Amino acid sequence: MMKRSIPFGRPMLGEEEKQAVAEVLDGLMLVHGPKAKEFESDFADWCGAPGALSVSSCTAGLHLFWFDNGIGPGDEVIVPAQTHTATAHAVEYCGAKPVFVDADPLTGNIDPDAVEAAVTPNTRGISLVHFLGIPADMKRIMETARKHDLVVLEDCALAIGTYYDGVHAGLLGDAGAFSFYPVKHMTTAEGGMIISRNADLLTRLERKKAFGVDRFVGERKIPGVYDVTMLGFNYRMNEMQAAIGIEQIRKLNGFLETRKNNFSTLAKALDDIDEVTVIGRETPENSVSSCYCLSVVLDEPLRDKRTALIENMKEQGVGTSVYYPAPVPCLTYYKDKYGMDFADFPVAQAISSGLALPVGPHLDQDDMAYIVEALKQGLSEV
Repeated sequence: MMKRSIPFGRPMLGEEEKQAVAEVLDGLMLVHGPKAKEFESDFADWCGAPGALSVSSCTAGLHLFWFDNGIGPGDEVIVPAQTHTATAHAVEYCGAKPVFVDADPLTGNIDPDAVEAAVTPNTRGISLVHFLGIPADMKRIMETARKHDLVVLEDCALAIGTYYDGVHAGLLGDAGAFSFYPVKHMTTAEGGMIISRNADLLTRLERKKAFGVDRFVGERKIPGVYDVTMLGFNYRMNEMQAAIGIEQIRKLNGFLETRKNNFSTLAKALDDIDEVTVIGRETPENSVSSCYCLSVVLDEPLRDKRTALIENMKEQGVGTSVYYPAPVPCLTYYKDKYGMDFADFPVAQAISSGLALPVGPHLDQDDMAYIVEALKQGLSEV
């Protein structure tokens, strides 16, 4: 088998994006311009959302939401242990306490029973992630939220193209925040987007992402004159990023179709390998995973050999990753602050000990076959 070079992820940028950025650079508006508005409209239309708001990153969007909700010291927000640290950091930024709960073993998503059990009189909200684009059990989560009058924020960093019961992720709770980091489903280099059915919420966040000013640049009768009516941040997306996003939206359906086909082929082939279990193999009826990558749980005897397996596959030209390096409450900052332990999150720990394989649109069906053979060889040699 001839050696291939298969990176885990790659930004899918072409001449269209380069030309779009060049056109912005030839103009006078690098921020506060029309491209961000056009990108917001295009993204909302693609998701079926009533409105969307561009931000500088997904993390900024998560922070804005909790800041707007006024959470602070003494408040608690339930968050998944199995997620990127941004989900918890956004709560910490506000001085509230993230209350971590374990994951569902089949999907890696937040365990709805654990969410219900974690509610206390201090709980103000639930922040969930659609793990690797696999739709979370929103029916159960929203039942708990309504029962206890909690707000719900969806971390959709990996969920562009994720649907639950026919509705796009981010429109099932109170809001959803997306990421356009370079190797995500689409990219703006950096950047993010918030969607919501609540127009008033998006209007407030639009002010708060821009220092809390009462008039944007185009609304000022006298240039440079404005008032600040609320506390805000500098969380804007610039015009170059938005111009890239407009072009990426036009290619998004093709990107997602390739991911889906690659995931399906790879998952089917891995059924023949007894030492691994695919996360998110099935999704609920009328629901769709965005197939960000394919993560497998390794049989317990193999977990101590994961580094050797990663190195073996790297030597064969296959890039891998892990999602995530550890349950968030077991990372040093949170472990030191809240005294958590791996034993508190056995499912998240097992998933974090696994291996993530690439399925992105930079790869084809022959690459999937190569990855399977490389994994088999790696498992036989470690």
